[in-house]
Amino acid sequence: MAHRRPHLRFLLVTVGLLTLALVPSGTTSAAPLPNGLTAFCSRVIQKNVGPFPAKAIGASSGAQMACFGPQHTGPLSVTGSLATGQKSAFSTTTSSSPSGSSKNVDAASPSEDVTQNGTRAYGQSEESVAAAGPYVVEAWNDATGFFQPCPDPSGMNKEELTGLGFSSNGGASFTDLGGLPNDCTTGYFYFGDPTVEAFQTGRNTFFYIASLYINVNTGESDLELDACQATGTTLACAMPTRIATGAPGDFLDKEFMTVDPVNKRLYISYTRFGLTANTSNGQIELAKCDISPGLELTPACNPGTSPTPYFVVSPGDSNCEQEGAYPAVDTAPGATQGDVYVAWEFNWASNFSVGACTTQPVQNRVAHIPFTCLTQPVASCAGPTETNAVAVTSMDLAFIPGYNRFPMNDFPRIAVSHPYGTVSIVWNDARHRVLGDIFLESFTLSGLTPLQPTAPVPLDSFSKGGAYFLPALRNASASGKLNVTFYQRGDPNTAQTDVYANTGVVPTITSGSSTNTRVTNTTSDWNNVSSDIIPNFGDYTDNYVIATPTAPFTDKTLYVAWADGRLGVPNPFEATLAGS
Repeated sequence: MAHRRPHLRFLLVTVGLLTLALVPSGTTSAAPLPNGLTAFCSRVIQKNVGPFPAKAIGASSGAQMACFGPQHTGPLSVTGSLATGQKSAFSTTTSSSPSGSSKNVDAASPSEDVTQNGTRAYGQSEESVAAAGPYVVEAWNDATGFFQPCPDPSGMNKEELTGLGFSSNGGASFTDLGGLPNDCTTGYFYFGDPTVEAFQTGRNTFFYIASLYINVNTGESDLELDACQATGTTLACAMPTRIATGAPGDFLDKEFMTVDPVNKRLYISYTRFGLTANTSNGQIELAKCDISPGLELTPACNPGTSPTPYFVVSPGDSNCEQEGAYPAVDTAPGATQGDVYVAWEFNWASNFSVGACTTQPVQNRVAHIPFTCLTQPVASCAGPTETNAVAVTSMDLAFIPGYNRFPMNDFPRIAVSHPYGTVSIVWNDARHRVLGDIFLESFTLSGLTPLQPTAPVPLDSFSKGGAYFLPALRNASASGKLNVTFYQRGDPNTAQTDVYANTGVVPTITSGSSTNTRVTNTTSDWNNVSSDIIPNFGDYTDNYVIATPTAPFTDKTLYVAWADGRLGVPNPFEATLAGS
């Protein structure tokens, strides 16, 4: 029997304030969400749907797909009740954008977005990328999975909502491999929010692709990864490995991965939304996978199949949401080698939707977890040794013209630079330009002492452009410098969008750095792009400094991944830059 996701049987599609109940042909009654997802999904803020639910929370693109199914791009209309004293007004106009000349490569093939019965899906976005040697892997949310029944007779796993592309020539061209390999007949499907890592050992190159993993029959929410090996012109992937397991009523959201090539481990940070006081508004957790010799294709992960977390980075607040966790690891010799750092946003979405949070600061927080805490199979510490935070002027109430997501996020991206002795975060912030600038804050590796104590440093020019948002930062170059990429608009009253890069950023700078290079060679007008998913161009972009098999485990070549609308549909693109 062909498996179909429950949300496809009763789909609410909203256009403006008009709500239509669509029941596919042959379906005699609406099937509800699995019980395991009902409590979580009832709290998620959905575009065009109001009023805001009780104890409202924002959630990832993958969570939106799991809870609401396909959501089609249309005018934004938020009808939820804002907190007392808050008001909103949204408008949009368009204007032109400058030209550029970077080489851009589509990592996907539009021909893959067609189901077995000839239905085309619209939307591949929210990318992650990693590279090692001549190999590059990019993964993304793939709307084709909404419409392709299980199993896919083509063998391309199109029923999965996580897609991937592979390059064996340094990103000059890609092969679209369809969906992430999985046995969908079990009722489990990959549900997007991908993260990709690369690991070289000897002459072998491995890639790890993690994603949300949900049972559409029971609603069990887990995290899984596929371990893959690149050889010649082929990427061969094993079947899924469990990273972390959700207890009944949990939703494990927004996972992201980093690699420790010295100790041969993967670390995955994520948010657990659950039914307990600590988890109801988002508990930040860390999982660990051993990729020691012999385990590269069968990682041993903790917590794995246990619903008990391996390491709690930050217990949840009783009222205010925590979300958007990203990890980084120190790989260089020294006192902090193998230490893990996690950054996340506090009081996102709840700052305007939950009364008790309207007086709480919005912050991006950073935690330091020593390697000595991260013992196997059980962590030996109850929490991080240090934490710190930086105030954020949040953009989560912004309407970004052409971006069909509400609320916007200010999630921090993080990287460690051992040559400079820093861990740095970047994020979009509205304190100066109302539609955002990219800011940098760095901390010492031990103690998390801020190195820009007066104010964070802008990485774009205040005199140019009208909007900067959704930055990417993963790993420092061999020299310890940072490469930050982001969406940019030349005017605040436009949906014309490009990707720019600020390369060779010294993490200890105390004044602005605005040497920005255009990455895209064609501007996307997101008011004129057809999409079946929200967000149409994702919750995040990504970049990656190429991995090397020996210290410092990176070189200078930078790979950039983003959602591009030049084809009239969101597609995952890639470009290669010379970093510093």
